[in-house]
Amino acid sequence: MSEPPSSRLADFLPYQLSITSNAVSSRIADAYRARFGLRVPEWRVMAVLGDGGAATQRELARATLMDKVAVNRACRVLEDRGLASREPNERDGRSHHLALTAEGQAMHGRIMPLARAMERQLFEPFSAEEQEQFAQLLARVRDQVGELDPGG
Repeated sequence: MSEPPSSRLADFLPYQLSITSNAVSSRIADAYRARFGLRVPEWRVMAVLGDGGAATQRELARATLMDKVAVNRACRVLEDRGLASREPNERDGRSHHLALTAEGQAMHGRIMPLARAMERQLFEPFSAEEQEQFAQLLARVRDQVGELDPGG
């Protein structure tokens, strides 16, 4: 006779994934806040803009998986600090493209080495093969999320 599945929250993989993600984000956020005055949503928006160039808020929400209110707030903070600027979207008069300013690009350039150093430190106990496998497993989980039927 097989043992019934555990009903303990601590054994629920999505919960483990969530708290691990929160722990990592919180630790990284502490460093960004202390050195650069950025919160996680602002850094996520800045990172997407630094990697991919100008984007609309809708594109930023999709890329960061943050809700549009959080994206809007982060964009406003970045603009107010002179780290990003807004230009009208020529294709759609209702939206704007947000892009990093020269100051924003410079800050992005200072943050990325710190982010990479933190990544190296976090994954130091793992071999290169384990890190690659972990990245692949995370990608599979992300892909599977899109396949789940929201109706149950």
